[in-house]
Amino acid sequence: MSDRRQPSMLDALIPIAVLVVLLSSSVILFADDSSYGPNQIALLLAMGVAAIIGLKNGYKWKEIEEGIVHGISLSLGAVLILLSVGALIGTWLLSGTVPMLIYYGLKLLDPSFFYAATCIICAIVAMSIGSSWTTAATVGVALIGVANGMGMSEAVTAGAIVSGAYFGDKISPLSETTNLAPAVAGTELFEHIRYMLWTTIPSFVLAILLFVIVGLNASGQASLEKIERMQQLLEANFELSPVLLVPLIVLLVLAVRKVPAFPTVSIGALLGGLWAAWFQPDVVQSLAEQGREGWLASVTVVWTSLFNGVSLDTGNADLDDLLSGGGMSSMLNTIWLIICAMSFGAVVEKTGLLKRVVTVFLKGAKTAGGMVTRTMFTCLGTNLITADQYMSIVMPGRMYKEEFAKRGLHQLNLSRSLEDGGTLTSPLIPWNTCGAYMHSVLMVSPLEYIFFAFFNLINPVLAIIYAYLGIKILRIPVPSPEPGKA
Repeated sequence: MSDRRQPSMLDALIPIAVLVVLLSSSVILFADDSSYGPNQIALLLAMGVAAIIGLKNGYKWKEIEEGIVHGISLSLGAVLILLSVGALIGTWLLSGTVPMLIYYGLKLLDPSFFYAATCIICAIVAMSIGSSWTTAATVGVALIGVANGMGMSEAVTAGAIVSGAYFGDKISPLSETTNLAPAVAGTELFEHIRYMLWTTIPSFVLAILLFVIVGLNASGQASLEKIERMQQLLEANFELSPVLLVPLIVLLVLAVRKVPAFPTVSIGALLGGLWAAWFQPDVVQSLAEQGREGWLASVTVVWTSLFNGVSLDTGNADLDDLLSGGGMSSMLNTIWLIICAMSFGAVVEKTGLLKRVVTVFLKGAKTAGGMVTRTMFTCLGTNLITADQYMSIVMPGRMYKEEFAKRGLHQLNLSRSLEDGGTLTSPLIPWNTCGAYMHSVLMVSPLEYIFFAFFNLINPVLAIIYAYLGIKILRIPVPSPEPGKA
């Protein structure tokens, strides 16, 4: 311990600069394919640079390696959820659950208010289950399908899905980040949620208004003939019935009853497999190998959908693209990105490099506006650098907790800022685990939907305005300095 040297600012900036250069080069060289390998290599190379600097400063490789293992272990819960979500998408496509949702959406959603309705639907679901990821992977996937059927913009639809999903996730007591932020800041969960409403509700209302305006301008794009054609194809290829929504209802009930996400999604996936064998025998048989029939065909096809998804051939290319995919294998690239991102984040945290950079931001921050702004930009920076929303909450929260108290600011100001700046910006970054996940599920890049994720963009800006104007900023007595430190 005594042999370790504190990292210099140059030490701290080198791996960050390397990462920024490599990620930028990745996007330039590989464009939309940058998240499918190039970004992972960039993160690992930058991690290697950070490790070398740590060794220079007296850290042992064993310590750094332990930090990496610990960092990866923190993501294993998310990895399990990802795998189960992949399986769920596969079986719900096969069972007709997703096609049924698309069918109802085509019938019920008016193109003029489609984007606003999409945002509200995702908000309600995410608030009920506490998971933006599950919302995007289930209802979100279906709404992307509805958008295709209506001839609406996939980018705007994805922005509406992300906006609604993260609104619901942000204020749901079932959400991991909603529990994590007050835990790090030292506040009570429901006080934290009530305090967040002052910035969250106005931001959501503004987002809905913008989606209504965009929808009105885009209403002429929808083709009634195309919608009817999509409905006919769904009816021709699936046995459609309200009973196909039972897997979704079961998933929502389990989530509302606070059953953990991994078993909840896994049960939903398995139930989707049973529903496929029971209600879609013709679809199952069409996907079975030649010579396999009956229960053997059902077991083989459902089993395949769990690990490798489904690939349908309806004779319509658009419908085939819409209703093909899923399976655990579809999530392996995202898991790869998560492991690389967590490894880099673990090294820069373990060697003190990230803390060295962040502490610079505190200089000159004396007002509520200055502290909130610095906290939120630190959350954004941590999301950019470590590529993980949990780190964007934990690291700034840990570093700024005492500083808020020193300036007479209640910890609720900190916990709210952690979510406004950390949770909401994570899906807007392509190499962040949340951005990569949304890309893998919705098949729309964050670079395409970033300007339409209105809620995620408005909320941080509104929170900073509140802070500078002193609106809903809770204060506490400034602690007296210790004797001799005045």
